[in-house]
Amino acid sequence: MDVEGDAGVEDDGRIRTGNLGTATAHAFTAAVGAGILALPWSMAQLGWILGCIVLISFALITYFTAILLADCYRTPDPVHGKRNYTYITAVRSLLGPTNEILCAIMQYALLWGTMIGYTVTTAISVAAVRRTTCFHANGQHAKCGVSGNIYMLVFGVIQIVLSQFPNLEKVAFLSVFASATSFAYAIIALGLSIAKLFSNHHVKGTLMVAYSDVPEAASAKVWHVFQALGNIALAYTFSMILLEIQDTLKSSPPENKVMKKATMFAIGGTTMFYITLGCMGYAAFGTNVAGNILAGFYHPYWLVVIANLCVILHIVGAYQVFGQPIFAINEKFLTTRFPASTFTTIYTIKLPCTKKSIYSFTLSKLLLRPLFVVVTTLLAMMFPFFNGILGLLGAIAFWPLTVQFPLRMYTEQFKIKKWSCRWICFQLLSFVSLIVTLVSGIGSVASMLDSLKKAKLFHINL
Repeated sequence: MDVEGDAGVEDDGRIRTGNLGTATAHAFTAAVGAGILALPWSMAQLGWILGCIVLISFALITYFTAILLADCYRTPDPVHGKRNYTYITAVRSLLGPTNEILCAIMQYALLWGTMIGYTVTTAISVAAVRRTTCFHANGQHAKCGVSGNIYMLVFGVIQIVLSQFPNLEKVAFLSVFASATSFAYAIIALGLSIAKLFSNHHVKGTLMVAYSDVPEAASAKVWHVFQALGNIALAYTFSMILLEIQDTLKSSPPENKVMKKATMFAIGGTTMFYITLGCMGYAAFGTNVAGNILAGFYHPYWLVVIANLCVILHIVGAYQVFGQPIFAINEKFLTTRFPASTFTTIYTIKLPCTKKSIYSFTLSKLLLRPLFVVVTTLLAMMFPFFNGILGLLGAIAFWPLTVQFPLRMYTEQFKIKKWSCRWICFQLLSFVSLIVTLVSGIGSVASMLDSLKKAKLFHINL
């Protein structure tokens, strides 16, 4: 049993001071990200009735699997057992090394895909600032076409520089800053949507999915509907860091009980926020809503610019939060495999114009990190499709990471018997979630391939 002193020192020697409030805040900020900007577009693909049902359904599924996952923080006993500090540690502890490898592949694929999506989103936001400035200076009907290539390249150069900083994902200020900016642009997007709705004097949109009589347009609509499911799934993705959040909590009261309450408050709050933004954006623009809701606004000029700058600033830091774990695992593998290689030897140089500052590096860090950023940037330039990438990421994350692994870990933790009522319900939920993942993945890929037919390689007009 944990023995907790006045300073919050736990049985493993670490000091944990987290509580219900901090856990709720972490969970809320983890869920709210750039994916929220695609929710009005997703609502437009699904219509009022199906859109609201899907938003609420994903919230309920995410909440259910999250509270099951909270009981897997300690094993074999959920209150007094050994801690699993991360999601992947829990998978290894309960499901074995094979599932750990599968989980790792999916997690790192999600991280890399998010980095590609961030590169595209940054280009869209910079282009939006340029276009808004152009319209402000030359009028609403001025020709203000913007190419996104240069912005992606500049962003890539910035990330190459930042990639050389050690442990950037663990800098507390970066996390706080990213959370503040993401909340800022989400609130601004909501406010602009409400203002647009009131200026229209009527609510736009259709109750059901609006199909077209044109065969090509009808098939594209089907892919967009499937893709919208992935976009919404991604907006609720935070299960992969739930155990990391739970690991910040004091052991009294029990972490699993506190985390379940925090999850209820966080998912309840995000759901209300998502429904409000999704509905307000859809009501304001109808089926013509932009894939990134901020791209549909040009007035007031200063507020639109601030919102897009918040997106850019958020992503500049968040990119490294997702990238550094990939860098670390690659460098750890090389160091383990080739310990005596000059490629993994640590070199140290004294920084100029300083007395004691030194910079330590390996050739793998100096060469492979920039190469990884270059490849990521090139892929973003080849597939600059905001909604398609988000839908594919949501598909990758939803069934395996949000539903399947938590269900299997809980089943193993509490020894749920095969063919029992609870086991059957778990299998049904997993099967339905798998279907959602498959159709959203297929829809996202098909939508991107369809867009590629109309686009030139490395020629991005935003």
